Amino acid sequence: MRPGRHDVPAGEADSAVADEAAGYLLVHDHHVQACREAAELCALLPWLTTAQAEDVSRAYVQQRVDLTRRMLRATVERAGQLREEYEARYAELRRALLRRHTLAACVLVAGTGGAAALVSLLGR
Repeated sequence: MRPGRHDVPAGEADSAVADEAAGYLLVHDHHVQACREAAELCALLPWLTTAQAEDVSRAYVQQRVDLTRRMLRATVERAGQLREEYEARYAELRRALLRRHTLAACVLVAGTGGAAALVSLLGR
């Protein structure tokens, strides 16, 4: 644990900072790409005045950023759903495996006990 932060282990805090930095870089990259696309769109419309081109560009970038935000939120939500589904399936498989191993151990112990009893009876 880190000094001064008693509730968050050091590894988790570092991971959170790395995730936040990666998220910032992803958002920045999407914004730069949207600006580039807006400039390309405005270049295809040479009759726009400078003010109109700026308005079109600003509207395009805002729409693109909003779309990206919605898509990322939907992806995060779906990832959470999949995580829950996979964790439930994993727990189910673990329980089934534990039951099988317990059954196999019981059969082995019973078989060993039966064999020992048979050897004991035959040895008399």
